[in-house]
Amino acid sequence: SVEWKNVQGDCPHANAEDGEFWMSYTDFLRHYSRVEVCTLTPDTIDDDSVKHWSVTKLDGSWRKGSTAGGCRNHPYSFWMNPQIVIKLEEEDDDPDDGEVGCSFVVGLIQKNRRKLRKQGEDMHTVGFAIYDLPKQFYGQREVHLDKNFFLTHAQTAKSETFTNQREVSTRFKLPPGEYLIVPSTFEPHLNGDFCVRVFSEKQAETLPCDDPVSAELEDETVSDEEVDSGFRGLFTKLAGDDMEISAVELRTIMNKIVSKRTDIKTDGFSMETSRIMVNLMDDSDNGRLGLGEFATLWKKVQRYLTIYKQNDMDNSGTMSTPEMRVAFKDAGFSLNNTIYQLLVARYSDPDMTIDFDNFVGCLMRLEMMFKIFKKLDPHESGSIELDFNAWINFSMI
Repeated sequence: SVEWKNVQGDCPHANAEDGEFWMSYTDFLRHYSRVEVCTLTPDTIDDDSVKHWSVTKLDGSWRKGSTAGGCRNHPYSFWMNPQIVIKLEEEDDDPDDGEVGCSFVVGLIQKNRRKLRKQGEDMHTVGFAIYDLPKQFYGQREVHLDKNFFLTHAQTAKSETFTNQREVSTRFKLPPGEYLIVPSTFEPHLNGDFCVRVFSEKQAETLPCDDPVSAELEDETVSDEEVDSGFRGLFTKLAGDDMEISAVELRTIMNKIVSKRTDIKTDGFSMETSRIMVNLMDDSDNGRLGLGEFATLWKKVQRYLTIYKQNDMDNSGTMSTPEMRVAFKDAGFSLNNTIYQLLVARYSDPDMTIDFDNFVGCLMRLEMMFKIFKKLDPHESGSIELDFNAWINFSMI
């Protein structure tokens, strides 16, 4: 380029072959105002004389209402962010500063943001916090730590700042142990994809920390004989001459009941939710609910109402998505981030709240899916095999 030729004229020590040149200190100050020093990653160092660091990389995402909890300024939702465990076991060989510990660098990179600029989106302001894990959590990778942990434990280290650049990275030296890295956007409810890279002088283990997928389903079955006379009389009045309740009748009954309550918000039970409730309770496979089946459903809905009220902490009549995640656990469901993202997208309103009918519909659907899988996996192997006809039968329920 013309600029390079000009530099060669001014700098007698310039080398046109590799782009190296020398300049006076006064010229340097005149032309430059900022210098960035980068930590060379293992993939850029190929000289055997240089001590290589190990590197691990984990991809993740922030999703509005589920895994985008914002920074520590938002304690109500911060715990919902993705969580990563790093295990440091070996101390540095020859610490330059005389400080004993494990050296490592954490880099948080925003993915695909250049492409999104064409759609009018800019870089998010991002950073991360690091927590010293108590020993009782060592080795527990299938645990997503909840709000109580972050309210009672201070961060051990953090990124130097939250910045709206493509990458934020900071170097640390900590004693051997296990630590939790929580990458986040500064504000909650921002969608984005990210990559966390951890460079360590010694070998370090880095793993995502997330809840397992499981369900503890109570047997709430009520037989016809167990129904008391008062409920039996109510059912007779509701069911009519055929003494059974269809999905259409169930929808009418449920909507009459919830419309009289002022402590919960609902836009009414849909036919889809009513059909899910009938399908889950219908042991006779006739598409209708008998006395015992309706009593079982009523018992279940009452339990869900109690859980809903307990987790509506601000008494708004709806649940926020953080409250929703806790409520799922109270109902017996342990779900990972991926499934939780799907449920928030499917059942929450645009303002990231869920009303009572959607809460019930979501729990009923979850219970049905767990029961179907358990029925098809009697030996609890964790996997099932379906032919096309079986897939159609179960997917259309």
